[in-house]
Amino acid sequence: MHGIAGGADDGLIDSRAAWMRLLAAVMLSTLGSAPMWSVVVVLPEVQAEFGTARAGASLPYTMTMVGFVVGGVLMGRLADRFGVMVPVLIGTASLALGGVAAAMAPSLIVFGLAYGVLLGCCGAAAVFGPLIADISLWFNRRRGIAVALAASGNYLSGTIWPPLLQWGVASFGWRQAHLAMAAVWIVTMLPLAFALRRRAPMPPPRPVVAGGGTARPLGLSPNVLQTILGLAGVGCCVAMAMPQVHIVAYCVDLGYGARRGAEMLSVMLACGIVSRLAFGMIMDRIGGLATLALGSALQGIALFLFLPADGMVALFVVSAVFGLFQGGIVPSYAMIVREHFPPEQAGTRVGIALSSTLVGMALGGWMAGAIFDATGSYQAAMWNGIGWNLFNLAIALWLLRRGMRWRGAAGWTAAAART
Repeated sequence: MHGIAGGADDGLIDSRAAWMRLLAAVMLSTLGSAPMWSVVVVLPEVQAEFGTARAGASLPYTMTMVGFVVGGVLMGRLADRFGVMVPVLIGTASLALGGVAAAMAPSLIVFGLAYGVLLGCCGAAAVFGPLIADISLWFNRRRGIAVALAASGNYLSGTIWPPLLQWGVASFGWRQAHLAMAAVWIVTMLPLAFALRRRAPMPPPRPVVAGGGTARPLGLSPNVLQTILGLAGVGCCVAMAMPQVHIVAYCVDLGYGARRGAEMLSVMLACGIVSRLAFGMIMDRIGGLATLALGSALQGIALFLFLPADGMVALFVVSAVFGLFQGGIVPSYAMIVREHFPPEQAGTRVGIALSSTLVGMALGGWMAGAIFDATGSYQAAMWNGIGWNLFNLAIALWLLRRGMRWRGAAGWTAAAART
């Protein structure tokens, strides 16, 4: 049966319905991830209106990130229990309410709460991790590219929303721009959410095999593996945050101006979309663990290239290379979860793994700024990022080695059982 309750139905896996669902997921993520970028775009206007310092005006961004981390786990749990349509509907309503609340905010703290609770925790978080986890359940042969496409919605959002919002702020003001976003969210996301009403088809439980299996993935307890993946997520994204968060400020320091820095960031994100699609195809061939190790190694190379680059052309080239090299890292965590945890835990487990990467982004952005304040240079901050990247690479290689040993033990056990 294909009812709401779902079930093991091979006819739905990799089907046309699965690809249509993926299209809806990408659209929802592109629309609903806007708060991650809008809070940055309106920062100067918010700072001017509420008469606060730059540090105070940055508080809503911090609250948004914290809300996104918490919401990724909570919304993932809801998706596991009720299906992904429920958190997406909650997210759609929260985004609309959050847009109105932000537009009517009488103070910076209320504005920050609107972003942290409604737009971040209950809004944008509902259309990132839960959608990626859900899509991973609808594909087998093309799971890597499907997961990568679902994860690209966040980068597409960062490419599309900022210029539109900047135009709206310049034309109507930041409050009216938030009201316009609220209207767009409710009109466009509501019908897309109902397109996800069918529950994901669940395969039968996998047998437990010697050396690992669903009971002890990679020979580790599930919570230990989840913790290790979380540490890896923090490490890779502390490193990733240095160029993404500080490239604009770096260009200002070099005398190229904020506009050139914003263009470099746009190039980085656009190349990140291409990277995610390419790494998605790679994941389908070599799996999540090998893709994580490959992406981590390539990101480390790109970070090294930033060290001597201080010319404008060189920075544009290195920004493009960085985007092309790092885009596959974050989707690989979702792939690893699906390869080593039961599918009925996908929403929660993927949510935790992806939330750890956001912790890394927030921590890395702050660390790079603090190191710059202490040294007066981004060179030391870049070396700090390289160190964290090596930490991530070491974890990825260790897990990959365990994975190879685990598969070898499983194959040996299966061959013994046949004799």
